[in-house]
Amino acid sequence: MRWLEMNDAMFEYVQRHANPAHDPVSERLAATTRERFGDLAGMNVGPDQGHLLAMLTAISGATLAVEIGTFTGMSALWIARALPDGGRLICFDITDRYLATAREAWEAAGVAAKIEVRIGPAAELLADLPAQPIDLAFVDADKTGYQHYVDTVLPRLSDRGVIAVDNVLWDGHVVTDADQDPSTVALRAFNDHIASRDDVDAVMLPIGDGVTLIRRR
Repeated sequence: MRWLEMNDAMFEYVQRHANPAHDPVSERLAATTRERFGDLAGMNVGPDQGHLLAMLTAISGATLAVEIGTFTGMSALWIARALPDGGRLICFDITDRYLATAREAWEAAGVAAKIEVRIGPAAELLADLPAQPIDLAFVDADKTGYQHYVDTVLPRLSDRGVIAVDNVLWDGHVVTDADQDPSTVALRAFNDHIASRDDVDAVMLPIGDGVTLIRRR
């Protein structure tokens, strides 16, 4: 068994060796989110996950992507920039409180025209998705809703489609039963359920707070 601790020095090394290593728009969005929303800024994906999402978008040849949970738009920024001309990202969020901050970054990156935001409960709004198959879905919303979101999106995936689910390691709290917070309990159940299914391929990556990639068999 082999593993590496992702300490600060290792994380900085990983970031320096991404391409591009620095991204002014996402870095400015991260700083603005911290200034405006304080500790909530931790809900944004980091640049390591951003690069992963952009790579998945490009590899899948995505023309329709879906995001469940948008916050100040960091993950949407990375996904939308990797979409081709004419590509579309539909974002679902329960509130528009953070939308102005997101739109500032999307406009600065020149991708605002690719992004449509739908405000309200995703569990209800997902039923109104277009008939076009989904090539990429990113799930990063209320943890108790994860199973429903995946079950709703999975049959809609294209043959090359993939679902990326964030926060599956939950700062390590999923490893033991000590934490009985509803979100933690829901994540444990979700992780166990996905691992036991025989109709999907899934891999859990120790990047950020843990990302599980899911595709239909």
